[in-house]
Amino acid sequence: MIEFIKTKKGFLIGSLFLCFATGIISCNTDAKEEAEKEELARILAHEKDSIAKSLALQAEKDSLLAEKKRQEAQVALEAEEKKKKEEETKLAEKKKIEEKKKSAEKTTIKTYASPPTPRPNENGLHAIIGVGDMMLGTNYPSKNYLPANGGRDLLSQVQNKLIDADVTFGNLEGTILDSGGKVKRCSNPALCYAFRSPESYVEHFVNAGFDVLSIANNHTGDFGAEGRRRTKQVLKNAGIEYAGLAGSDEYTVFEKNGIRYGFAAFAPNTGTCDIRNISKAKQIVKKLEGMSDIVIVSFHGGAEGKKHQHTPCKTEKYVGENRGNVCKFAHAVIDAGADIVFGHGPHVTRAMELYNDRFIIYSLGNFCTYGRFNLRDAAGIAPIVKVFVNSDGSFSHGEITPIYQGKTHGPKIDSKKRAIKKLQELTQTDFPNSGLEIYDDGTVMKR
Repeated sequence: MIEFIKTKKGFLIGSLFLCFATGIISCNTDAKEEAEKEELARILAHEKDSIAKSLALQAEKDSLLAEKKRQEAQVALEAEEKKKKEEETKLAEKKKIEEKKKSAEKTTIKTYASPPTPRPNENGLHAIIGVGDMMLGTNYPSKNYLPANGGRDLLSQVQNKLIDADVTFGNLEGTILDSGGKVKRCSNPALCYAFRSPESYVEHFVNAGFDVLSIANNHTGDFGAEGRRRTKQVLKNAGIEYAGLAGSDEYTVFEKNGIRYGFAAFAPNTGTCDIRNISKAKQIVKKLEGMSDIVIVSFHGGAEGKKHQHTPCKTEKYVGENRGNVCKFAHAVIDAGADIVFGHGPHVTRAMELYNDRFIIYSLGNFCTYGRFNLRDAAGIAPIVKVFVNSDGSFSHGEITPIYQGKTHGPKIDSKKRAIKKLQELTQTDFPNSGLEIYDDGTVMKR
């Protein structure tokens, strides 16, 4: 019967029948336990769910807190970096101010109201004047670049100064011919000029007392072989000596007041005696020393413009061209026998130096350059340098006459004495052990 019930009605009916068979109390106890188990399971499931939700909530809180801390750390880092940059900027500005102050202190120029001793007796001394670049006007590309009155007034303001010497020298930029010649080709017209002065202008050089000119520069070939040939012929006819062309006119020897002067000129340009070929330059100078009492050397070298007013004493390059090491060159030719070295080419004034008791000026600047030259600021002031040497060529003393020029006039005496001040500054800065003192009135003395 029991088996039947289990088979037909299921286990529960069988269990009830068994309860009746074994006793009612036992069945009630089992049911209660079963209910308690189910309740406990439900409670446990609920607790488990609550714990899971609580853990998830805590994880979310932890995540938010971590993100907040990260953001706070990022803000703090950015603030620290900003503060660091501000401190670095302040430090850099402070350093810049200190460097500027040191630079100003370093370039403070000593000036001298007058020489400490009377000038030496000039008897028995020989006076040589040097000036820088000269181009008195050009009829190319237009006659509009020629000065008024045929250029007769260009040198009138300084003529008395120029003729007051045994020998007067200058650098001739360009050619002297009325017309013709083959104008040079320029790869960059903005950086290229061609100068052709009328042949009558040679009279202005004669009247101003010029004895010798350099034709070693970047403009001597402006109008080709014809320009060179005619320039030399015009100068020769006027009695003005010249030198500077490789192979044909490397030097000249002439006599003034019983003294034989040798002169050679050098430049880094095609067709000229090369300033960069120092061994060849020394050969020329040694030859001149054997033929002359006093040897004068001229060079056209160094970079151009206000930014290159200091003399670096190393190889200088400008617009891709090697312009030579002017200090090395000057010292080498003096070692070979030169007594005076006149430099030009940078179109601004450069320092002076006394080397082995011989005088050097590294650039005489623009002296008389009409119409086509930049004459702003430093390019418009220059010195007339008068050097007094002993019979053996050694330096005695010198005189600086400061000049300035403008677009519409030639050189005039500068009452502001800007070229003297600039030479004081540059010489003390670039050659502090030069052995020269430059006084406010333009007197140059050995220390």
